Amino acid sequence: MDTDIVWRPSEAWIAAANLTRFAAGRGFGGAPYDVLHRWSTSQPGAFWSAVWDFCGVIGDKGNTAYVPAADGGMLGGRWFPEARLNFAENLLRGPDTDAAIIESDEAGISRTMNRGALRAEVARVSAGLRAAGVVAGDRVVGILPNRIEALVALLATATLGATWSSCSPDFGTVAILDRLGQIAPKVMFATPRYRYGGKQHDISGRISELAQQMAELTDVVLIGGDAPVGAAQSHRWEDFGAAGASLTFTRVPFAQPLYVLYTSGTTGKPKAIVHSTGGVLLQHLKEHQLHGDVKPGDTISWYTNTAWMMYHWLISGLACNAAVVLTDGAAIPRTSDGFDVGLLWRVAAETGVTHFGISPKFLLTVAEAGYRPADQVGLSRLRSVLSAGAPVAPDQFDWLYDAVKADMMFASISGGTEIIGCFMIGNPTLPVRRGQLTSKALGHAVDVLDERHASVIGRKGDLVCTEPFPSMPLTFWGEGGDKRYHDTYFAQRPGIWTHGDLAEQTIHGSAIIYGRTDTTLKPGGVRIGTAEIYATVESFHEVEDCLVFGAPVSGDEEIVLCLKPIEGGSISADLAGRIRKAIREAASPRHVPHRIHAVAAVPYTLNGKRVEGAARATMLGEVVKNRDSLANPEALELFRDLSRDSAL
Repeated sequence: MDTDIVWRPSEAWIAAANLTRFAAGRGFGGAPYDVLHRWSTSQPGAFWSAVWDFCGVIGDKGNTAYVPAADGGMLGGRWFPEARLNFAENLLRGPDTDAAIIESDEAGISRTMNRGALRAEVARVSAGLRAAGVVAGDRVVGILPNRIEALVALLATATLGATWSSCSPDFGTVAILDRLGQIAPKVMFATPRYRYGGKQHDISGRISELAQQMAELTDVVLIGGDAPVGAAQSHRWEDFGAAGASLTFTRVPFAQPLYVLYTSGTTGKPKAIVHSTGGVLLQHLKEHQLHGDVKPGDTISWYTNTAWMMYHWLISGLACNAAVVLTDGAAIPRTSDGFDVGLLWRVAAETGVTHFGISPKFLLTVAEAGYRPADQVGLSRLRSVLSAGAPVAPDQFDWLYDAVKADMMFASISGGTEIIGCFMIGNPTLPVRRGQLTSKALGHAVDVLDERHASVIGRKGDLVCTEPFPSMPLTFWGEGGDKRYHDTYFAQRPGIWTHGDLAEQTIHGSAIIYGRTDTTLKPGGVRIGTAEIYATVESFHEVEDCLVFGAPVSGDEEIVLCLKPIEGGSISADLAGRIRKAIREAASPRHVPHRIHAVAAVPYTLNGKRVEGAARATMLGEVVKNRDSLANPEALELFRDLSRDSAL
């Protein structure tokens, strides 16, 4: 008996799944999933062409799905070279009266918009961009919260075949310039003020400074206020474009740049990753419909800001004739008597969310607060909870099926900004196993290789992909972009995409992610992932946050664990001892920290990821190259004076 299975889809669930229908239509009815997966990677042209047809992509597909590179490698091939399509045209499909957008903030649901109204707004703003001279290939950017205006601006940009890029308004001036400044935008959409954590934040001065420093900028569209913008022409959002304008779509080649997304940038200026129109659309349609089982009339939510790739993943749900929930503000806002851990769950219940996306940290906080969504709100329409951004601890799987819903698909997913999608993902036809990512994504030849470059099962190694796929980046923006792209993912293993995750594949075809390889610990020369340590520490209610990294010592490496206590608490020697014991029992003696320090804060990137490397560098007296990519760079100073003598 498989004791690690926490949910198994019923025969009726499997029979109704989009994936089952897709497999049967391609001659794989009744075949094991791994057979379908092997076909999807060995016959990539046939597979991705089938995805185009099954998902009803609007556009001209052409007669050729894939032209391999001359050397047969991962780089240099061409996907759908004859195709013409428009991204916005695919997302804006559906009857006028169908739900499209539900907007929520820290007060709950704020606005709703059906597809007819969304199309009208996109048409208006598209007309404004056209009047500003924007054409296919131009760059349009946004410094906007996750509200309707950001989505309208993005879709209006896509109607013209132009390229969209965005930052969250809480990014600082240098951080925004390091990103958006690279691509020389022509038009910028921005908000001079936004709300977060119950407070109004005025960034009008920042917007003015940015407008003056972006030399190619011709127009700035301001949402909810005014700000001086230098030489660029300024427009109010309400007055931009032409009300009643007709909606037209410029169909572009499959490889036309659609998005520029950015890496975290903690080791230098963020890499500007260029993604293709067709690659994004096909990847997201495949993930939503085949792996997520999204159907027309469903409602998808994911707590994200406009800078994270999951924002782009979320809004592609519109192309499945589903509605999407845009969430602005804090996920757990402060109230007069504490924190409101139930906000997102109430919104999910009120809007009939079917697919609820969130982070492991959010789930942990809700669980520690003693909040049980199943006892508080009605989640009758909920069919799936998804989590990304970090590994999900095994006990969180148990909590979800106990406290949220017993009969649903939980999907811990893993991929990245660089592929704007997932390598490991959920699957509506397979059981969910505690602590594991359910299956390899269709169309991705995912493997785990050891130091010999040999495929291994049941042992830790590097997560890789060995065959090309449409959502691979076109390039990195700027001079030498192709070389920088190659050096990032292909230098370690020529011809093989090395993703940067320490992983283990199981005999079931599922996987366990142990963390990023650039933060892998190596005490005694043995590779150890940080995820197992984080999962154990986070089970202690006395600890609000933590950070773990390796420090050199006498030709070896010792594990340094930094603990931030809960408000009003402290880190005692007794607590440190209990944490060491728990890590030894849950993981192994090699995982036990050599040093434990109490800290007042943990540094994070602007995208909400811990920065172990920057903390380690600070402790060792090294220079942190790009502090502007951090949300709280002042936290690094807490690590400057950590010493072995001060450790618990």
